[in-house]
Amino acid sequence: MTDRVRAFADRLARKYDGRVTGTLTVPARPARHGAFPENLSPGLIQALQARGIEEPYSHQVEAWEHVRAERSVVLMTPTASGKSLCYNVPVIDAVMRERAKALYLFPTKALSQDQVAEIIDLGRAGDLGVRAFTFDGDTPGDARVAVRTRGDIVVTNPDMLHQGILPHHTKWAQFFEALKFVVVDELHTYRGVFGSHVSNVLRRLRRICRFYGVDPIFIGCSATLANPQEHARSLFQVPVSLVAESGAPQGEKMLMLWNPPVVNPDLGIRASARSQSTRIARQAVRAGLKTIVFAQSRLLVEVITKYLKDVFDSDPRRKARVTAYRGGYLPTERRQAEQALRAGAMDCVISTSALELGVDIGALDVCILNGYPGSIAGSWQRLGRAGRRQRPTLGVLVATSMPLDQYVVRNPEFFLGASPEHARISPDQLLILLDHIRCAAFELPFREDERYGDQDIGEFLAYLADSGVLHLDHDQWHWIDDSYPANAVNLRSVADGNFVVVDTTDGKQEIIAEVDFSSAALTLYEGAIYMVQSRPWQVERLDWTGRKAYVRRTHVDYYTDSIDYTRLKVLERFQRERVRCGDAAHGEVHIVRRVTGYKKIRYYTHENIGYGPIDLPDQEMHTTAIWWQLDSREIDARFASRWEAMDGLIGATHALHTVAIILTMAEPRDLGRSVSDGAARWAVRQDGHGSSLEAGPGERADPQAVDDFSPCVFLYDNYPGGVGLSEPLYAERQRLIADARALIAGCDCERGCPGCIGPVTANEQRTDAKAGALVVLDAFGGSDGGVLGIPARPAAA
Repeated sequence: MTDRVRAFADRLARKYDGRVTGTLTVPARPARHGAFPENLSPGLIQALQARGIEEPYSHQVEAWEHVRAERSVVLMTPTASGKSLCYNVPVIDAVMRERAKALYLFPTKALSQDQVAEIIDLGRAGDLGVRAFTFDGDTPGDARVAVRTRGDIVVTNPDMLHQGILPHHTKWAQFFEALKFVVVDELHTYRGVFGSHVSNVLRRLRRICRFYGVDPIFIGCSATLANPQEHARSLFQVPVSLVAESGAPQGEKMLMLWNPPVVNPDLGIRASARSQSTRIARQAVRAGLKTIVFAQSRLLVEVITKYLKDVFDSDPRRKARVTAYRGGYLPTERRQAEQALRAGAMDCVISTSALELGVDIGALDVCILNGYPGSIAGSWQRLGRAGRRQRPTLGVLVATSMPLDQYVVRNPEFFLGASPEHARISPDQLLILLDHIRCAAFELPFREDERYGDQDIGEFLAYLADSGVLHLDHDQWHWIDDSYPANAVNLRSVADGNFVVVDTTDGKQEIIAEVDFSSAALTLYEGAIYMVQSRPWQVERLDWTGRKAYVRRTHVDYYTDSIDYTRLKVLERFQRERVRCGDAAHGEVHIVRRVTGYKKIRYYTHENIGYGPIDLPDQEMHTTAIWWQLDSREIDARFASRWEAMDGLIGATHALHTVAIILTMAEPRDLGRSVSDGAARWAVRQDGHGSSLEAGPGERADPQAVDDFSPCVFLYDNYPGGVGLSEPLYAERQRLIADARALIAGCDCERGCPGCIGPVTANEQRTDAKAGALVVLDAFGGSDGGVLGIPARPAAA
């Protein structure tokens, strides 16, 4: 197999030399071993040896020593390096010696089930008598009592801890009184708003533990981060030791950065990443290599799955070789896919980030990333899904035409030599903090002088008392409301209530999928083609209030893609500064997202064959933003027409967004972008297919018709209340402008391309969007040369 992977990589490099912009080979690494601790239970050692573990890796021994000294610890070692034994061994040993209890937190149910299966297998190998159970939404009611009273290790997720355990802690008293360990896996997933919520859930957990007289040891595991120790401290809010030197063996890893070829030199348009990823996957499967393809959206997963199934699964009499895996599939379908992958029964899987985490999916040879995931850490985590058996592997990162992707592949030294990103959370963000103070007050009364974390919360408690939910009795604040506050707090800051997809074909009523609230408006509108394993259903009716979409099987040669746009209104300016030709500001904004219609796109040719309207409620939020506003007279003085100005503003916004993501080390979805005029009469739709001017009902989208034309460029925190991205961006606003200008000026296109100013849809009045974007950035105070080291002329793609 070693020769087959290398031969395939060499063949790709020779055949597509002009598309490979950079390569990296990480050599194989031998194992470094240590010895089992002297005081480890003999039965546990025998169980490990029965599982083929004669000597532990050095990082496992280091972790055990920290835990034995009762120090909380975070482990940052590669995928498949045996991290689970770093916490399972000391936990099981303590369970056997002193009947201690442990709580495991995993971000997904699949990981929880994997972990319980591993503990049970280890227990059976040595007849250890350790009882491990999952406790999540799928746990039957009659089994929950047994989990609470008999479970030595309870494996759950942050949502269940938040809503199902902490508010009912009195039922868990026997468990909490003996709780010695809290294990939190996949720490890198707890970033942004989700991580901020989880940090507060753990604050509440520690508060309840103190009530029961225990102070558990925290053990965290993470993929590669620049700040694992700092991030673990922020989440756990306890001192944490770091284990980062892996002793596990590693097979040789080869990575290629792949830029699709230019198909229209005049416009700088490249072949789609989708077609390139499909081509590479096709060749890999034909070469007998087990392959995984990561796509950025659920729709793209289904489209790529269809293309590969048309090649490899066209004969229904033969066993399927290609499968899709994503959120929204029913649990039974996902478990079947996981089992097939572990058994080696599938040759290719196409997935969203749902398989990025540590679910064991067997031995894979090739990993293809259809688009840059938005972070170095996320990229390496996905690439690590191949080679879990210490086999040599090939990773291929296929760039889209988006500016961030183009920056990465045009400057391979950025990706190949860059350190991973920082994980950032903001647990004291006002709205998040208040939500969890409510939850904590429901769980246990607050003393009048009590702090929550390191926060003095007297004002919060007084506010809640004024709201009628708390009452001060002597020196304690008691919850007096009939409501159940945890039910109203979603850890991902989206509206409650997932949608179910109901198949009504032939008169049946069968649930075939589930869609989260934030995605429903974009995928379940009436007329939409909804796909499961590349099989199409058409949405006939959407019950928005009842959270149900009724679909029917269909046979069509197209898929659908929604069109949405964003409108912003400034509510308050926190900071403001005069720039060369306008203002720069930081403050609070109100955002309205509207889904206006959808396109029908034919398979393979990808031609637009029709449109349809969508009539759904707007989605609104308040958040924080940084923005620049140009004076109307400056626009008229610098541009021949306002259409030219809009082209420049749209291009400048794309470049600013790209640089801001790199500067803040945020994920692209965490930071929104938009352009609007000063009165917010229209906005710019910006998605993967282009940008265009949109207007609300009865409004005109023509900038020439606006009397007071004072356009704004916005970068905003894409979560209610903000998550702390816009403030540091405002502090670095000059650097941001300079780097965005250098990014555009350094691109080797002539008049603007998707790699520098984004996929801007051409208007009849268009002239030179690239020059217009540079004029806009100069008006914002830009100057030649960047700060991030962006080269003047990138390497030719």
